[in-house]
Amino acid sequence: MRQQHKTFQAIEVGDGSDGRWAAYARALWQEMEGLLTEEGRTPEGAERVRALFRAHMPELVPVLDRLVGWLNRPAAEAFLTHAALRPFSPACTQTGQNGTLLRNYDFPPDQCEGTIVSSCFLRPVIGMQDMLWGLLDGMNDAGLAVSLTWGGRTAHGGGFAILILVRYLLETCDTVDEAVDRLRSLPVATPQNLTLVDSVKAMTVFVGPDMSPMVAPDACAANHQHLPVTDEQERAMGTQERLRAIRAAGTDVAAMLEPPLYRSVDEQGSRTLYTARYRPVEGRVTYYWPGESWQQSFADFTPGSRTMTLGRAS
Repeated sequence: MRQQHKTFQAIEVGDGSDGRWAAYARALWQEMEGLLTEEGRTPEGAERVRALFRAHMPELVPVLDRLVGWLNRPAAEAFLTHAALRPFSPACTQTGQNGTLLRNYDFPPDQCEGTIVSSCFLRPVIGMQDMLWGLLDGMNDAGLAVSLTWGGRTAHGGGFAILILVRYLLETCDTVDEAVDRLRSLPVATPQNLTLVDSVKAMTVFVGPDMSPMVAPDACAANHQHLPVTDEQERAMGTQERLRAIRAAGTDVAAMLEPPLYRSVDEQGSRTLYTARYRPVEGRVTYYWPGESWQQSFADFTPGSRTMTLGRAS
């Protein structure tokens, strides 16, 4: 497997009102802005997504207003609603059981922010941030953890990117049941799978713009949902193979760092970028790479940066 290196960082941003989040976001704004849809750049489109955000995530509206003011860039509000972003499709694998959420995140290295963020927008949350304040996975101080995988279908609709929904669920929910109930009223732009864990329950839910939320057979997910996987899809992504593997592995971190769960570079340049093991009741997460790990917690969050090796030595 060809090795590569990527630098990950850990930052604290508080409630977004002291300039730390803005300094981070401004440094990335030029590359982020290109991910906004053409509709989101129009006054009508910007108003539509603002209204959508206001209707479905009212608790986060004051936070959105605060971040927009600090970022102070044209189109910042439309971008930060995450309702006018170009779709993306990470090929990940995840499982939840016994108070643990374990996941591999697979994506092209240069398209992932690689930033572990400790925030307190509405409550303490720690997670792997993307698209400036969305989350690929994370946990809150109530002991709830959530992570995402792409659902494997190309449907698209007028809803939110899954990243902001992970953020919203962690900011506003205490339990898996509460989060799943909240999901039923949230429009999502593309098919996604969410795995949720708290102290007593673990669950995977399939969501999409063309379906109501559907509880999966177990708390495991790769990159398909309730529909059959074609031979072509399986050759390209190995989604059924990975699902079988993670069901067999349970929450064994070592298995996540080996094929087929640990993935080498594919035709799109995607590969496993990190493994995350959340123990949300303990308020602790550990990120893993071959031969290395980095632990963070609510009790002891340590800002800094580390350059990690992606891929295993041949």
